[in-house]
Amino acid sequence: MLNAAATDDTRTAPGALDRIATVVSEVLAPAVLVAVLLLTVGWHAGDTPGVSRWWGLPGALFAAVIPLGYVLHGVRRGRLTNHHIPERADRRVPLLFGTASLIAGLVLMLALGAPREVLALLAAGGVGLAAFALVTHWWKMSIHAGVAAGTVSALTAVYGEIALLGAPLVLLGCWARVRLTAHTPAQVVAGALVGAAIAGTVFPLLR
Repeated sequence: MLNAAATDDTRTAPGALDRIATVVSEVLAPAVLVAVLLLTVGWHAGDTPGVSRWWGLPGALFAAVIPLGYVLHGVRRGRLTNHHIPERADRRVPLLFGTASLIAGLVLMLALGAPREVLALLAAGGVGLAAFALVTHWWKMSIHAGVAAGTVSALTAVYGEIALLGAPLVLLGCWARVRLTAHTPAQVVAGALVGAAIAGTVFPLLR
C-alpha cells in the first residue's frame, strides 16, 4: 500500500508542478509586470510637487493593454495559438506592434508633459522590445524573463537595493517557463540578462 501511494504521488507531482508553473507564468506575464511597473514608477514620480501620480495609467495603456489586446485579437482570429505566443515565427509582428504602440504613447505623453521618469521607462521599454524583436528573428529569447529582470532593475534604480528582494521572483518566472517547456534554460538566462541590462542602463540614463 505504501509503495502504491508513493507511486501515485510520483505520478501527480509533475501535474501539480505544471499547474504551479502555469499560474506563475500568468501572474508574472509581461503585460502584467509592465503595467504594474509603470503604475509604480508613475506613483513615485508624483512625489514631485504638481505632478500627478497617475501618469503611469496612460503609459500602461500604450505599453501593456493595447499590445495585449492586439495579441488577444490574434488568438481569437486563429492567427496566434495563445496569448503567450509559443511559436517563435509568430512573435515578430506582435513585438513590432507593441513597439509602435509604445512609441506612440511616448510621443503623446511627451507632448502632454508627462514626468521624465515615466518617459524614461517607456523609452527603455521601447529599446527592449526592439531588441527582442530583432533576436526573435533567429532565436526564441524569453520575454517573460526579460521583463521580469528588467522590472527588478528599474525598481532598483528608483527605490534602491531594497528592490533586489524581487530577484527570487525572476528566478521563479524563469523556472516556470522552462518547466512548461516554453523555453530552454539558455533562452531564459539570455532574456533575463538582456532585460536587466537594458532597464539597468537606458532607464537610469534617461530619468
